[in-house]
Amino acid sequence: MADNFKLDVDADGIALITWDMPGRSMNVIDLAVIQELSGLVETVAADAAIKGAVIASGKETFCAGADLTMLDSLTGTFRQMAMTKGEEAAATTLFAESRKLSQLYRRIENCGKPFVAAIGGTALGGGFELCLACHQRIASDNGKTRLGLPEVKIGLFPGAGGTQRIARMMAAGDALQFLLKGDQLNLTRAKAANLVDAVVPAADLIKTAKDWAKANPKAKAPWDTDGFRAPGGAIYSKGGMMTWPAANAIYRRETYDNYPAARAMLQVVYEGLQLPIDRALTVESRYFTKILRSPEAAAMIRSLFVSLQDLSKGARRPANVPPAQIKKVGIIGAGFMGAGIAQVSAQAGLDVVLIDRDQESADKGKDHVEKSLTEQVNRGRSTAAARDAVLARITATPDYGKLAGVDLVVEAVFEDRKVKAEATAKAQAVVPDVIFGSNTSTLPITSLAENAKDPAKFVGIHFFSPVDRMMLVEITVGKKTGDEALAMALDFVRTIRKTPIVVNDSRGFYTSRVVGTYLREGHLMLAEGIPAAMIENVGRMAGMPVGPLSLNDEVAVDLAWKIVKATEADLGADAIDARQKTLLEFMVEKQQRLGRKNGKGFYDYPEKGPKKLWPGLADMQKTKLDPDTVDVQEIKDRLLAMQALETARCFEEGVLTDVREADVGSILGFGFAPFSGGTLSYIDMMGVKRFVELCQRLEKKCGARFAPSKLLLEMAQKGESFYGRFAPGKKAA
Repeated sequence: MADNFKLDVDADGIALITWDMPGRSMNVIDLAVIQELSGLVETVAADAAIKGAVIASGKETFCAGADLTMLDSLTGTFRQMAMTKGEEAAATTLFAESRKLSQLYRRIENCGKPFVAAIGGTALGGGFELCLACHQRIASDNGKTRLGLPEVKIGLFPGAGGTQRIARMMAAGDALQFLLKGDQLNLTRAKAANLVDAVVPAADLIKTAKDWAKANPKAKAPWDTDGFRAPGGAIYSKGGMMTWPAANAIYRRETYDNYPAARAMLQVVYEGLQLPIDRALTVESRYFTKILRSPEAAAMIRSLFVSLQDLSKGARRPANVPPAQIKKVGIIGAGFMGAGIAQVSAQAGLDVVLIDRDQESADKGKDHVEKSLTEQVNRGRSTAAARDAVLARITATPDYGKLAGVDLVVEAVFEDRKVKAEATAKAQAVVPDVIFGSNTSTLPITSLAENAKDPAKFVGIHFFSPVDRMMLVEITVGKKTGDEALAMALDFVRTIRKTPIVVNDSRGFYTSRVVGTYLREGHLMLAEGIPAAMIENVGRMAGMPVGPLSLNDEVAVDLAWKIVKATEADLGADAIDARQKTLLEFMVEKQQRLGRKNGKGFYDYPEKGPKKLWPGLADMQKTKLDPDTVDVQEIKDRLLAMQALETARCFEEGVLTDVREADVGSILGFGFAPFSGGTLSYIDMMGVKRFVELCQRLEKKCGARFAPSKLLLEMAQKGESFYGRFAPGKKAA
């Protein structure tokens, strides 16, 4: 008897295959599921009394996709076999094993009996590919349902027939957009794209699916019928020529060829559409096997799936502290950040007291939340009722007395020690024993905690802007922060459905410190005479979401100037680069170019139209380099290696203590080249020895800031890697 499926055949001969994995909140695809479902498909195919089958889920969702540890196991087996039996034998085995799911789905499609997917909730990845392999897809009317193939976001592509079926159900241009973006569609969009055949009330789902199977005993997939033509026409047609050159150009523009899976997906669809479906599926499997072996896929799966899940589930939470029951939080400061924190807290079902200096300021914060939620309603991502329910949970007030009864206070006032100290004192006069979190990106938590009644209950909770969209929260532990405060912060972050990393106190903590080196490198390149447009474009080519100058405009140029001045005042002139100081002083003090917030920074921000680089940048440069003489690869290396090097220093200094947090934090916090798996994975992918050699070359040409740290030199000498020497969960040695 199957452990994960239940088979029931009704009087009409229609089998209901109910997928309900024991001990799991969601169904996922693993080796046992593949084996069991294969047996059930053969039972349906061989039993003359069974006329068709419906596949449904016994859970709220249909399927979350494949268990990626299964793929990790496959690649591990490949590596072992490659060493013992040779790479060719290992590749042959990997190909055979990795395509079993694809072959199972093809068997469903051509077994001779109708299969219907009864989609009672979200179906993603391999789960949605199962739906695509069925002859009919009927979904229950559920606003939370999402359907999609998001594999590209973790360095893979759909390898169980998804690329070939989607490309035969949608016009090639639409199919490529859907596959390359990894979008998750609601039922309205999925129905419009013909990815779902019908949407019915939940109570009618199984009956409707069974009725269709009974009425269509000889159902076939469209591509298995004579004369089938893919929507949009052939590759080599007028329509095809309008699609494929543009698709290739868009792919290059968006990825700069950094993502092997995206490139493979483009190629698989291109080649597959020129072949019969069975040969096309074989092509897909061969490319999938190749991508499985890529270092980018390994790094992205590790960081963006395995590590991300570990951290989101509380991997760093102190085990000795009972889980906190958070029902009500106080947010001090109703500005952009405070309002964002209030919004995500209320959306998670918490009651929120939002405090500012007067009623008008507090109301502005709540108005900002209302505007943000209304935009979601207008885009069809929420409802007016849901918006109103969230707003009802937020009490905007200048009265600190309203904090009585809160389980946690988060201070999000202006980045000024005096202002934060005043807010702390006022709050703790009302709730002296409550855990107190400070949303600061630069001020050391240990020093801020000196103003608290009990420093053990004081912790840093650093959000990123915009709060509603950024998934990372950096929790900073001061010298006296206790386990109770850390646990509360982690429980809060989990409650609002974000991913936490835990770092130790230092100037700039982790994310701000590393981002500062990226901005600085852009400033220094500008001072050296490299054209601003080249700096920005190569930054994106390297894999960053925006160039360093654009990013500086977003975080504020005057903030960078304040940090440089504060660093010099605290640590001396040797702690800063005089060229950066001169540049920022010119931008802020002489030109009043503060960034996007005042409409002028390294870019100009007109009221209408896109932003443009400020022409005055070229006039400011004393030296102007011919772009044809500038080494593009060297710019890439400088921008990425500097961030990775600073991360390694943070790890060596104990600011970071877990490799997972370094990598996940770098991708979610400041967008470090996701294809690399994060800053430390970037070093490991290159090899520590090669990375050290790169840093030494850059040190010789660009200066001492690129000098490799003692830890890196030691690891290079021993042939070690970060994930080899520092197993996840262990502290740095």
